[in-house]
Amino acid sequence: MFTDTHCHIYKEYYENIEEVIKNANENKVNRFINNGCDTLSNKEVIALAKEHKNIYAAIGLHPEYVDNFKDIDIKELIKSLNNPKVIAIGEIGLDYHYTKENKEKQKELLETQLKIAESHSLPVIIHSREATEDTINILKKYKTTGVIHSFSGSLETAKIYIKMGYLLGINGVITFKNSKLKEVVKNIPLDNIILETDSPYLTPEPYRGKKNEPARILEIAKFICELKGITLEELATITNNNIKRIFDI
Repeated sequence: MFTDTHCHIYKEYYENIEEVIKNANENKVNRFINNGCDTLSNKEVIALAKEHKNIYAAIGLHPEYVDNFKDIDIKELIKSLNNPKVIAIGEIGLDYHYTKENKEKQKELLETQLKIAESHSLPVIIHSREATEDTINILKKYKTTGVIHSFSGSLETAKIYIKMGYLLGINGVITFKNSKLKEVVKNIPLDNIILETDSPYLTPEPYRGKKNEPARILEIAKFICELKGITLEELATITNNNIKRIFDI
């Protein structure tokens, strides 16, 4: 059975969350790390994790909310870390795709959360979009480990993150026709990756264009198995062992 290590199972996106979980279970996905992005979604992922044994919560303040967050959001984040179902700080990071005007504020928010992760001995789930150099330079300053979410960089960048002790989150992007991620995964050992959907985003082929959900981990897994010449059982064992190295689940 597989784990979706990065999804956003919110009421905002899914009318029937129980059906989404059931569908995932029927497609060999029986464990989930549900990622928050702001104080509201952080509370929601914690609540859902309390209701389900195999759902865990990652909580954090995403860079797209940097212009709106308040000090109280950091206080709420720290207070919630006492919950045993909270296993990581994420989704956090840097995103320069839409604007670079607030990049200094983004870096400050990321470093604040990395310090919290370091002091609480928690892994981090890192979002990095068009900000590779800054992300690497900041991560090097802290004794943290975790996942580079939705990795889509070069083989050289992959090797840098791997050397730093980070796993690479591989999702539906690898199935896209023009994705260069295939060559990266071909050329790195599988003990450096974990699988994720980023649901409801980044739906893999052949479902591209439809809303994504954790059940689609199976399509990503099948694609990687064909790429690497291994069985689904082998990939499940490898990726679940990788998860255990990082997360306390």
